[in-house]
Amino acid sequence: MQHLLILFFATFSAAAMATVPPGLLNMNAAKVSVEKGKLNGVIFSLGVSSMILIQAYIAVMISKFFHRNPEVIDWLLKVALIVFAFFAVYFFMAARQNKKKIPKTVVVSKRNSYFRGFLLAAVNLLTIPYYSGLNAMWNASGWIKFEITDILTFILAAGLGTFSVLYLYVFYFNKLEQKTDGFSKNSNFILSGLMVLLLVITIIRIFCI
Repeated sequence: MQHLLILFFATFSAAAMATVPPGLLNMNAAKVSVEKGKLNGVIFSLGVSSMILIQAYIAVMISKFFHRNPEVIDWLLKVALIVFAFFAVYFFMAARQNKKKIPKTVVVSKRNSYFRGFLLAAVNLLTIPYYSGLNAMWNASGWIKFEITDILTFILAAGLGTFSVLYLYVFYFNKLEQKTDGFSKNSNFILSGLMVLLLVITIIRIFCI
């Protein structure tokens, strides 16, 4: 039971941190809230989070496949190494640029708020490798055992972590908007630091264990 709590909070935190920097999904959640009302913003966020659940499940299945084929475990860890290195550089460069960007927006009606969020999340191709890398690390740390309870905990934590941040954007965007630049810069530096930490752990796992 204890490892499930660790798994939940670790995954929840990782999902929330990945959703914090202003981008396509959270800024559109805020836009829907402003133009169509907070209820539509929440529905849009539920659509996004539903797709995250699916993507997190796919990520788990990918990691599970490699886990059940020991001959490719080292390869999986090397893939995780590349993923974390990429995200570390990506978030660091985003923080260094610190330019106010105007994310793309979409026109959202009340009827299709949920499906717009669902489809927008689907085009984010970085989600699956991100959660695959996390899953590989959690497995190496003994936090996930690929049992049904562990898998459900990981998936729910990913969805809830994403939804919690989108919810804040829906209801508190007016306050956050005034601090967008500093907020984005600091959160990207934190994410970059997190990826470096995971990168170091993965290197130790590959070469020292």
